[in-house]
Amino acid sequence: MRLIIAEKPSLARAIAEALPGSARRQEGAISCGDTTVTWCLGHLLEQAAPEAYDPADKQWRLDRLPIVPQQWKLMPRSKARGQLAVIRKLIKQANEVVHAGDPDREGQLLVQEVIDYMKYRGPVQRLLISDLNRPAVSRALASLRPNAEYQPLFQAAQARARADWLYGINLTRAWTLTGRQAGHDGVLSVGRVQTPVLGLIVRRDNAIRNFVPHPFYPLWVDLKVAKGQLRAWWVPKEHQPLDDQGRLIDRQPADALAAQLPGASGQLTKLDQQEKRQAPPLPYSLSALQVDAARRHGLSAQVVLDICQRLYEQHKLITYPRSDCRYLPEEHLPLAQRSLSGACQNDDALQQWLKGADFSLRSKAWNDKQVGAHHAIAPSGKPADFSQLSATEGHVFRLIVRNVMAQFYRPLRTFEVKAEFTLLDEAFRARGQSILDPGWKPLFTTRDESPPLPPLTQGEACQALGAGVEEKETRPPEPFTDASLIKAMMNIGRYVDDPAVRRTLRDTDGLGTEATRAGIIETLVQRGYLVRQQKALRATKLGSALIAALPEAVSTPERTALWEQRLRAIAEQQDDANTFQQALLDDLRGLLNHSDAGKLRQSLQTAQGEAGSPAKRSGKPRKRRGNVKRPPAKQG
Repeated sequence: MRLIIAEKPSLARAIAEALPGSARRQEGAISCGDTTVTWCLGHLLEQAAPEAYDPADKQWRLDRLPIVPQQWKLMPRSKARGQLAVIRKLIKQANEVVHAGDPDREGQLLVQEVIDYMKYRGPVQRLLISDLNRPAVSRALASLRPNAEYQPLFQAAQARARADWLYGINLTRAWTLTGRQAGHDGVLSVGRVQTPVLGLIVRRDNAIRNFVPHPFYPLWVDLKVAKGQLRAWWVPKEHQPLDDQGRLIDRQPADALAAQLPGASGQLTKLDQQEKRQAPPLPYSLSALQVDAARRHGLSAQVVLDICQRLYEQHKLITYPRSDCRYLPEEHLPLAQRSLSGACQNDDALQQWLKGADFSLRSKAWNDKQVGAHHAIAPSGKPADFSQLSATEGHVFRLIVRNVMAQFYRPLRTFEVKAEFTLLDEAFRARGQSILDPGWKPLFTTRDESPPLPPLTQGEACQALGAGVEEKETRPPEPFTDASLIKAMMNIGRYVDDPAVRRTLRDTDGLGTEATRAGIIETLVQRGYLVRQQKALRATKLGSALIAALPEAVSTPERTALWEQRLRAIAEQQDDANTFQQALLDDLRGLLNHSDAGKLRQSLQTAQGEAGSPAKRSGKPRKRRGNVKRPPAKQG
């Protein structure tokens, strides 16, 4: 008997439907001839609690830290025992097992750890499915690979799970116990990703709170040129009173110049004119989709992820959504017209976009070299029944279709002009843009660019018609939203000061993964560290206090982003999991030495931030017995 173990029931059903023969349902499985398909329910196993290694660690004590298992153990999750029993019975009857986890690092871990837990030693094949429609599943079933090829991916995922346990368990216990000494009655959760994300928001909130606005004074001049008029802006020289952005902060020089300008003559001294071509935006990765859906429709990252899962599993309208890739396989190109025609069948807006598509075009999105374990999110080709979709599901589906459809539109062609005029020995700049071919732009309601300038010729004369000085004020940074926070997590190198580290991070995945970023934000809200104020995400007093009390290295992005880089290297067989764990332990011991009750007490008393709901108390310290219950083992 061949046993296929899927990551979840919806995937198992899609596999069973694509197998030959009639399907017969049984408890926890589906039989199709000599093949049986069973499933996990997400993670069936979890890292064992500290007391599973040593009963003395059931009590939380600073002198027991760090807790480091010598032989790692997995334990069944409380609701998973029934399904584990089904898999155990079936795997004993199997002479071949097929691993059908999702095509990513976590999917590789989730199913393989169950196979290993059952001590199965027979042959294991790997089934990679990113599209639940029957033809795609049938193609995947005909393209099985040896699971051994994905062992490095499993080792990276396993290293991540163990490192998260070591980091989360030890630092959470250390700061919770230190918090008790400082008078805080509750768990202070610390995680290798969640805490740097919280740190980003706390530092942004502090910058907003401490911001002191100052006025600045831009000067404009309206110029008459040979073939029309335009408005240009003064470029003050370095000796003028400027801020670090080059803005004039003393009005007097601007007023003095403005008084002299009307009637003054000058000439066009620099002219840069060029035609530009802009390729269509690429199809979506999950994070890119979350950013756009938040901006356009006000949807949180978690809501977008949940919608995508329903569009993939329940409605079967899109391909695998938890993707970090924005490119599509070249073999999909010949199928694109058919899949887009199906996707657009029942929607007027999509039909209009389809009519404008030119399927003889090929964009840079079709590139096998850029496709890894998964490809960009794309419509499956199944016609959407919009009566069965919620309004928000329809919005997200249209975004996904639009970005693939855009690949069959011409590039946006613009004519851009930058001009610099000299009057009274001062420089004035103007810029404009005209659209030569809108190409894909009508599919996107993007902001308009600079209006066009009249035709200009290098060296031509100009005359000032009038001038004026505006008074503006600098503005504080914007608070984070779901969209901007996801974007920050994707591009975390921008928030790193060290140039060498920034260069190192440029090509990494940033903070978290496509699959976890939304959950990290929601976890911080649930634990009372963040609150939502309309679209803004703001830190609470508790969240601000925790960041103030922790070593800076725990709350900044460098360490965790470099972790992700090393995990990728393990997956690519360029690093070793044991070496990675040893480096983590050395780091962890140093961090534990920084837990300071006095510092934490001070930060709890002085922290600024929003009032928030108290964090969940599942791990609330018990005062009388001097210990603390164990919090959930999974630390973010």
